Amino acid sequence: MPEDCRPIGNLLSRIGDKWTILVMRVLERNEAIRFKELHRAVGGISQRMLTVTLRNLERDGLVIRTVYPTIPPRVEYALSERGAGLQEAMMPLFTWTRENAKDIYQSQIAFDLAKEDPVTAR
Repeated sequence: MPEDCRPIGNLLSRIGDKWTILVMRVLERNEAIRFKELHRAVGGISQRMLTVTLRNLERDGLVIRTVYPTIPPRVEYALSERGAGLQEAMMPLFTWTRENAKDIYQSQIAFDLAKEDPVTAR
């Protein structure tokens, strides 16, 4: 990989997994949110995977984890300033995806059907 592409490659591998963008979108819509609320809001993610995702985001400085000294301890998660900046930078991608998702899906179906037909298959 070219040296100047390495940072973007590392970032894309982090945010390109199944859960990271979904977790960040939920965090974007909430000032601060507790783990259980976040778990419910994301939906379909295991507690372990949510924990791993949050730790990775925290490690990258994209999420802030705040522990309150109460009994039991209360923990909240929020996007950091850097995380909010990344969300803002990704908005054009979200818009493009919404505008093109149907056409992409139709292209995939057409491609798959052509592959099944031995006469038209390449």
